[in-house]
Formats: sequence, structure tokens, C-alpha cells
Amino acid sequence: MADVLTRPAPPPDVVLRYGDHPEHVIDLRLPATPAGPLVVFLHGGFWRAAYDRTHTGPLAADLAARGFPVACPEYRRVGQPGGGWPGTLDDVEAALAALPGLVRPYADPAGAVLAGHSAGGHLALLNAHTPGLAGVVALAPVADLAEGHRTGMGSGAVAALLGGGPHDVPERFDRADPARRGPLPIPTVIIHGDADADVPLANSAGYAASVGGDLCRIQVLPGVEHFAVIDPLSESWHHVLSALAGLR
Repeated sequence: MADVLTRPAPPPDVVLRYGDHPEHVIDLRLPATPAGPLVVFLHGGFWRAAYDRTHTGPLAADLAARGFPVACPEYRRVGQPGGGWPGTLDDVEAALAALPGLVRPYADPAGAVLAGHSAGGHLALLNAHTPGLAGVVALAPVADLAEGHRTGMGSGAVAALLGGGPHDVPERFDRADPARRGPLPIPTVIIHGDADADVPLANSAGYAASVGGDLCRIQVLPGVEHFAVIDPLSESWHHVLSALAGLR
């Protein structure tokens, strides 16, 4: 299913800008007939510059064809000037703050659903307190950064993002780790395959059980790997659609 990362997709209908850096853009895809809430989708890639929002094209196009307006923000990443700590986190916060005003001429931002995959799932959980959201859908998220660092996830991706581990930069983990934020304030669905070798299920399952709270539920997909949950051609995709529809 990793071929979804390079599968071509129609271009966005509109590209919005929320800041001065070249990465400060949001791809917006619009349905012919709106039938669902705005989906704000944060891409993954272990926060690294090698991966950008381009690979969200197939899922965003599929969602738009089903009636969902879809906004995919870009953000500075590790390996780019200003990426990593704190620029990656700052950019996502800035994009989410600016997004309602930017989107309003094209789509209704009220009751938006914040979604993300892998590192983008981490960013979605981290920003669940953003005003105006109806819910969060986190796909194979890095939900617990300290645990991800302990297990060496992504060949040291957490340390690359934050500049060290939880004993080196504890104050950075206090800001960046959803597992240190307490229960989620809005309905949240985590979808994770138990055959995921990139972000092991244990990471998000532990978070859901001990931190997520009463509004958080996890759906485990047997035999499903990391990229199937963002692939509209996979058998797992209907679970994502059901989660998004359930948060309308």
C-alpha cells in the first residue's frame, strides 16, 4: 500500500497561504456537492522534509468526491530551515488558527474534523484543543512521543523533531507530547492496524487506554499495515470514511 505515496492525483482546487515561508500553504479540494464537514488533514512522514502533503492527494480527492471539503496544510519539517523544534509545531498551530478565515469563502469551516496520519496523527491529537473542531480522526498516530523515542521509532525521528529525548529536553515533551496533555476534549477516533511496522499499535493503544479519556476510542484493524489507512483503494478505507461520517 506504500504506492499511495507516489500515486498521482488531481491538483487542489485552491492553494491558500497562511504565512510567509514557502511551506506555509494549504491545499484545498472542494466537492461538487458538499455533503460532509470540512476535513483538515495533516500528513505524516515522521516530521521529515522528505515527505510532504503531496501524498495526501489521493485520499483528499476521494474525500472531495464523496462530498467532504478537504484542507491539507503544509508545515516546515526536520531538515528544512525552521523545521523541527519549535517551527513544525508553530506552523501547524498557525495554519489551524488561520484556516477558518481562509477557507470561509469556499467552504463552511464550522464543525471541522481534524485528521492526520502517522506524524500527522500526532499533530492532530496535539491540536485537539483547537476551537471550533467537531472531532479528531487519528490514523496510525505517534500518540506517545516519549514511548516512540524509547523504542527508536522512525530511526530516531522523535529526537530529531525535538532535539533530544524526554530526559534531555523535558519541557519540549511537555508541549509536544499528546501523552502529557491529558484527556482529549472532543470525540476522537484512533484507527490503527495491528500489522503496522512503522508505528506499532502499542503506541496508540497505550495512549488510548491511559490518556485519551472517555471521548477517545480506538479501532484496531487486524492484519493492516501503516499505509493502508490512507489509501482509498484499500479495504481499510471504509473504516476511515465511517469515522469521519460519525463525527458530523
